[in-house]
Amino acid sequence: MTLRRLSSSCAAVAALLTGLAGLCAPGAAADERPTAAADSRAAAHRAASAPETLATLSRFFARDGKVSLAAAAPRVQGDAVPVYTLSPEFVAGRAGAPPAKLEYLASTAVASDGQKASLWTVPRGGTWQVVNIATGDDEARYTAAGARRLPGGTVFQEPQINAWYVQKGATVLPLDEDAVRAVGARGTTLAAYRQRVQRAYGDKLPGSAYAKSGKAGGYGQSPEEARAQAAAAASVPAGHDGPATAVSVTAGAGALTAAGLGAVVLRRRRRGADPA
Repeated sequence: MTLRRLSSSCAAVAALLTGLAGLCAPGAAADERPTAAADSRAAAHRAASAPETLATLSRFFARDGKVSLAAAAPRVQGDAVPVYTLSPEFVAGRAGAPPAKLEYLASTAVASDGQKASLWTVPRGGTWQVVNIATGDDEARYTAAGARRLPGGTVFQEPQINAWYVQKGATVLPLDEDAVRAVGARGTTLAAYRQRVQRAYGDKLPGSAYAKSGKAGGYGQSPEEARAQAAAAASVPAGHDGPATAVSVTAGAGALTAAGLGAVVLRRRRRGADPA
């Protein structure tokens, strides 16, 4: 598996954090649950295409000097897609709980030089807001791949191992190499998948000692832990080939931190091959 890490200077990180913070209204109400309805996707697309978002995207694409700030010319490509992640209720074995729940809607942005980024949007305080910019277009690519492989299925991510799957009924199929390693190339049954994630994360659910310790990969990262992670990531010097981690700045984004995700992702694991 090929890993690509993006390195940014402290100044570039600070500029991006400042820009993204400006996209979120101060004093916003607690996060609402997103929906995949057409009006929600349209609202998410508008938030991703807003002038202030595009200005932040220009800085994001220009941060390592691959393209100049003036020439970045970002644009939002295609529709927003719903992104589902592994559900703690499913891991806990709650009766009737689906394997994944909707966490955010993602829009793909493209720069003039071909760089891509994913904009994560959630409803906050009665409006849709961008809370995350991530390198690449994993969300859109895996959503499309899942639709091809298992039409009508739900594409979801197991963020603890960065694995992507598509599930329909009793079938769970892998969409990337991490998922293949977890369930095999031919996939698995929903019952067998539940057993696997219960073994892997059953002691890491909200309220567990593991989650309270703030260790990566568990559920229930606290706002204090999110801020500490952001500070640590911002201190990585330019050119340092550190771990592929997330930089978090939105302490109030409970849906994202509950999945072990951050708020501005400057480094993300990437693959050389397209999804299955």
